[in-house]
Amino acid sequence: MLLELQVTNLGVVEEMSLLLGPGLTTVTGETGAGKTMIVTAIDLLMGGRADPALVRPGADEATIEGRFASGPPEGASADNDTAEVVFRRVVPREGRSRAYLDGNLAAAAALAERGAGLIDLHGQHAHQSLLSRSVQRRALDRFGGIDLGPLGDADAELALVDAELAELGGDERARAREIDLLRFQVAELDEVGIEDPGEDDLLAAHESLLADAAAHREAAAGALDLLDGDGPISDALARGIGFLENRSPFDAEVGRLRGIVAEASDLAARLRTVADSVEEDPARLEEIVDRRHLLAEMRRKYGADLTAVVAYHSEASDRLAGLLDHDARAVSLDARRVAVEAARREAAAVVLSARRRAGPEMAARVESHLRELAMPAASVMIEVGGEAGDEVAILLSPNSGSPAAPLAKVASGGELARAMLAVRRVVSESPPTLVFDEVDAGVGGRAAHAVAAALAALAVDRQVLVVTHLAQVAACADRQLVVEKVDDGTSARATVRGLDHDERVMEVSRMLSGSPDSETARDHAAELLAEAATRRD
Repeated sequence: MLLELQVTNLGVVEEMSLLLGPGLTTVTGETGAGKTMIVTAIDLLMGGRADPALVRPGADEATIEGRFASGPPEGASADNDTAEVVFRRVVPREGRSRAYLDGNLAAAAALAERGAGLIDLHGQHAHQSLLSRSVQRRALDRFGGIDLGPLGDADAELALVDAELAELGGDERARAREIDLLRFQVAELDEVGIEDPGEDDLLAAHESLLADAAAHREAAAGALDLLDGDGPISDALARGIGFLENRSPFDAEVGRLRGIVAEASDLAARLRTVADSVEEDPARLEEIVDRRHLLAEMRRKYGADLTAVVAYHSEASDRLAGLLDHDARAVSLDARRVAVEAARREAAAVVLSARRRAGPEMAARVESHLRELAMPAASVMIEVGGEAGDEVAILLSPNSGSPAAPLAKVASGGELARAMLAVRRVVSESPPTLVFDEVDAGVGGRAAHAVAAALAALAVDRQVLVVTHLAQVAACADRQLVVEKVDDGTSARATVRGLDHDERVMEVSRMLSGSPDSETARDHAAELLAEAATRRD
């Protein structure tokens, strides 16, 4: 929903700020007052063509900003604040226009893409989602309650089979080369036989022990010379105990010295045991060095570490097995593909039939609304083509004898806007904000009431903004804005303001008779507003 619109130096608008709400909002005012500038501003926000001629005389650039509610933030609960997005467009008198999305520079196309899900313009402007063939197809599916599930499942299954066939590889020579390579790699890894990814660390520790076996034994012998019973450390401890023994102030210290003696004796025994276990084994050392070199070679070829090498070994074995079983798998997948294609054709035929049944009914419903909207001779056709009816086009013939043409080819902005309004009445799905300009072109009498009722019905569950000359439409609005132009002889300036009830009576009476001072017109205006309020209630 469009929450706020700010416009500066656009055409006759020097500065304008609008706060908008849900429901139906109408924009009225004298012809030439500048009402269309509001629609032009929204069109620019949606990535429309920026014409430097739109810049207000005397200004360097025009600026348009729009703040939209874009739904609850992702993952937020329903009672959280609604997420907002800010669009901004700057049109300079000279040079290229600039676009911004949430304060960041963006392409105008990015505004159009993001805005497509937020707002639709109906009239002479091109930003209308219903002009898209894909949107028209979805509208027909929604109207007809078309079940696309079986067709979608078949498409997904077909894509999966094709992916598996592509993975098998269709080039026999390439497959043979890959088999030869994988055979060599798997055989090499099988021969190396890596089972423990931590093997290299264990071998490194064992290599260190064997490589320095003599030095290890020599170091242990040196320590034993100090710790043995006749060694200097043991001798020193014994002498210390002799000095302090039987001297009561040092009883505790003597106890600690005796403990050190015992600990030194245990340590000496442990050193002797370890030293005896360290034996030189040149043959084993050579085996370990060769094995570690082989493991390093495997890491160089197949992975950063032994864990990656083991994983590659498994993957290569599986891939080789799959390629060797290629022919059997290919036959199985080809048969599966034939079955899936048959199921898809059947599902496509069902969808095509359903779309063709729904097309005339939807066209008739749209035509009935066009009759109410002052297009009594209009006819609508819905073309459905393609294998599954994917090529859907809504065609409109606005007058008797005129050929039916796609909606995008409809020349009259008013006719297009009314056609869009009729389609919207039939298909409820649409962006949250709809803007109509020229929807009342050439409309009067009972048709004016029908247009007003149709717009009010659309606005029940969405935001609708309408630029209108019809008093009946203005009276149906939840709120009414009036555009007024002031010309001081030097320059013209348009302003926009909201109307209270009494001001709405005056404005609607002006729209009815051209004279807001007419008591009869004011009575009629008050009656229209009261009837509209009753219908809303």
